[in-house]
Amino acid sequence: MTEPSGGSVPSRNRKRFPGISTRAWEHPADRSALVALRRLSGFDDILRKLGGMVSERAVRLLFLASAVRASERQFAGLHDMVRDAAYILDLEKVPPLYVTQDPVPNAMCIGMDAPVIVVTTALVELLDEEEMRAVIGHEVAHAMSGHAVYRTMLLILTNIASKISWVPLGGLAITAVITALKEWFRKAEISCDRAGLLVGQDPQASMRGLMKLAGGHHLHEMNTDAMLEQAEEYDRAGDLRDGVIKLLQLLPQTHPFVAVRVRQIKQWSEGEEYRSIMAGAYPRREEDPDTSVTDQVKAAADSYAQSFKETKDPLIGLIRDVAGGAGDLGGKLRDVFAGNRSSAPAADTAGDAAGGTPGGGPADAAPESD
Repeated sequence: MTEPSGGSVPSRNRKRFPGISTRAWEHPADRSALVALRRLSGFDDILRKLGGMVSERAVRLLFLASAVRASERQFAGLHDMVRDAAYILDLEKVPPLYVTQDPVPNAMCIGMDAPVIVVTTALVELLDEEEMRAVIGHEVAHAMSGHAVYRTMLLILTNIASKISWVPLGGLAITAVITALKEWFRKAEISCDRAGLLVGQDPQASMRGLMKLAGGHHLHEMNTDAMLEQAEEYDRAGDLRDGVIKLLQLLPQTHPFVAVRVRQIKQWSEGEEYRSIMAGAYPRREEDPDTSVTDQVKAAADSYAQSFKETKDPLIGLIRDVAGGAGDLGGKLRDVFAGNRSSAPAADTAGDAAGGTPGGGPADAAPESD
């Protein structure tokens, strides 16, 4: 196990998680897909052959030649942080970290066999030490979970889609798979936001870092509670039209929107799962081979059903009401589009009286911006 150098020891004590499984922080939808893929013998080898268009060796040489590799002599603080993140999450082989000149704040983890973490100079300048610690923990988690798998799949399928777009049904089929992969992509980002919190163990720093991606350096002009209120307002939206627009805006994304991520990390940091991990009760790596794919798929379905039940989004609310036998569909559509919500309580009451219960929802269309 690689231990951090003396310079990486933070000014406050943080817990370490020996033998922790990536299942501890993975979102149920992300976890179920990864568990299933890990059970497919030879799947990684197939992906590596298909993904030969993106040579890991070429990527490493490119950054070696054009970026700055963090070490004890260059960006020593970042070097300590990535070692510290690996130490906390019990990752033996520390991924190299490169800093590249770019005016856009961003971070990424590239590669399947030998992952490389890349952060831009804009991100280094934007975040303070604790915020950056959460980001690096996020990227280390991408390496540990093997998320390069879905990135490679997305790249391959996008390339195929561009070549067979003239085939009507073929193009639709590929588009459907790409949409599902982007949903996975988004849920993987939620997973790694959680891992970033486990590394930094400072919920406020995790949320601040995300907020800066939206508002830049002007942290003194931002407020966490106000951002959480934005997320709540976004969830409620306005009427059915807003629900449709939100869905259309989300589908092409590879990462969840910032306000949504802030809200997600806030909720997870206050939940039982995070408290249990911090108390030392978490899934262990040695248990991974015995993990049931069926159980993970059920957990993912339950997670989507719970989100479907709790959201205040008007489009999902309409679907939920119809599924529960609430009211007349035509009247509901007319009222919602007209902005007249006065009849909604009556419809809900009618649904309750009829014994209707909200049904579980379908998988949402998942992007995880780092």
